[in-house]
Amino acid sequence: MSDRFDVVSEDAIRDGTATDAYFLRTETTLASAGKNPHVVAEVTADQFPSGEFELLSGMKDAAHLLEGLPIDVDAMEEGRLFDGGPVCTIEGRYLDFARYETSLLGFLSHASGMATNALETRVSAPDAQVVSFGARHVHPSIAAVVERSALVAGLDGFSHVAAGEILGTDPSGTMPHALLICFGSGKQEEAWRAFDEAVEEDVPRIALCDTFSDEKDEVLRAANTLGDSLDSVRIDTTGSRRGNFRHILRELRWELDSHGFEDVDIFASGGLGPDDLLELSDVADGFGVGSYISNAEPVDFALDIVEIDGEPVAKRGKLSGRKQVYRTTDGDHHIGLARHDADGEPLLQPLIRDGTIVREFDVDTAARRARDDSSMVGF
Repeated sequence: MSDRFDVVSEDAIRDGTATDAYFLRTETTLASAGKNPHVVAEVTADQFPSGEFELLSGMKDAAHLLEGLPIDVDAMEEGRLFDGGPVCTIEGRYLDFARYETSLLGFLSHASGMATNALETRVSAPDAQVVSFGARHVHPSIAAVVERSALVAGLDGFSHVAAGEILGTDPSGTMPHALLICFGSGKQEEAWRAFDEAVEEDVPRIALCDTFSDEKDEVLRAANTLGDSLDSVRIDTTGSRRGNFRHILRELRWELDSHGFEDVDIFASGGLGPDDLLELSDVADGFGVGSYISNAEPVDFALDIVEIDGEPVAKRGKLSGRKQVYRTTDGDHHIGLARHDADGEPLLQPLIRDGTIVREFDVDTAARRARDDSSMVGF
């Protein structure tokens, strides 16, 4: 019986068959020719700094992909902002890791793209709660990748239940429009009250308030219905009906305050990105961001051999020789040959030694690193 879902298995990733066919044919050719040189290969997006920083994520998966192979790997830490030069260096016999290139680049490219976009939303509303709502826009097999990338960027949470089980984090989220619709128009109070009575006490009481009628009408009705139990109201108005969203949120804040509900927060969601958060961060207490994170363009990483048997080499357009990348005290990003000393903090540090992972991965530490780095480089 064939698999019901088009999902590549973990076994295929680990044994290297989750790869492009030409790597397997390269293995066959080199083995037939009796060639297996000792190489240094680098994973790089841009050869030189461009001034446009991106956030590194996916390194935990990359490390476990290469674990057990007779190779050494140096890499940047997750949560580092990078701008040109390698983020990862592999040294060993080429045939020992050749077939893993496709999965390695996939792990790093997709996660780093999503983490970079998530960081853009984080810095756009530094004092607000920002939660990832984007798992519904991607294949469910990578939902945990989306949510972990959001956490690396410093977001406050995410919505996906299974991802939460993998990452050891409780998911956020309360009610969809479907809940209100199931109770029917004019019966919003019944829906909000039923939710309050049914769900666990530790779940925030956040009432969705834009299903059937004007946002102001539903917000005040929710506040009067739930009283002190209400933590927040969520506004997720469809863009075609939104009008001036900032004005709507300001009006809601005014009405809540004027009716004695100063402690009720406002949470906004629905197709939001960094520009929206910049505009709304002073009139909303929290945001749900979905497709801007999950639909991010992957970072265009490539893996290239830069040294064979101790001699520098590279294809046209790439820089030969093993490199080191430095973060200078003024926040600049500098690339130099590894055999030369340079000023600044060297960012490529041991990740794997003779197949053994020599680094721990903690998402909270990565998030703090992203916060500090983004401040240093002016992201």
